[in-house]
Amino acid sequence: MMEIGYADLPGLRMAYRIWGRADGRPLVALHGGTGSGESWAALAAALRATTRTYAPDLRGYGATGPADAYSLELVRDDVRGLLDALALTRVTVLGHSSGAVAAHLLARASPDRVAALVLVEPPPPVPLGLRLPPRPAGPLPYDWAAREAVVAELNAPPPTWWEELTEITAPTLVVAGGPASHLPQHELARMAARIPAARLVTVEAGHAVPAARPAEFAAAVRDFLAALPG
Repeated sequence: MMEIGYADLPGLRMAYRIWGRADGRPLVALHGGTGSGESWAALAAALRATTRTYAPDLRGYGATGPADAYSLELVRDDVRGLLDALALTRVTVLGHSSGAVAAHLLARASPDRVAALVLVEPPPPVPLGLRLPPRPAGPLPYDWAAREAVVAELNAPPPTWWEELTEITAPTLVVAGGPASHLPQHELARMAARIPAARLVTVEAGHAVPAARPAEFAAAVRDFLAALPG
């Protein structure tokens, strides 16, 4: 059964969904650039026996709605605020695409809050040359300005993002999508090698790993979580 809630953060009212048993291992799942918290329903169902999944709509998306400013460091801070609002002291953080960037920024900035980290097709913090397509016609379930800001940031990431990967202390699973992904897989492998306690697995699905290969993806996450202490 899914629960829906709202957390009042500085300058933002964040919507979130919760699935799973109340005493399960807490996992906070961060969607990518065109998703929402609902994107994680299938994963939450696959993990429901052991895991309590929290999935926010990030700033600019879904029921959280537009914000005055956008950056992945602001998203990081929003997620930390959500942990405080929900009294979650230490969690596994999972993110896809731009959500994975916010996840590793949180793991670096607040190592005491992140017990483990799952990065699914994380854009490596190197200049990527990503091209944003024209804005689709009609209403969107997200603020187009959020996409514009994040793509610009991914194309010119602060050098500190690469340097600080070595300071991540959480056990980390990096999930690559293989050659069908638009992200440079060799850079993603370099990124994984730079995180001290990381291992890399490839699910041949392209960039949209959770949606394209949900069972294989869930199995990789389940195996990773099962191997964690406690």
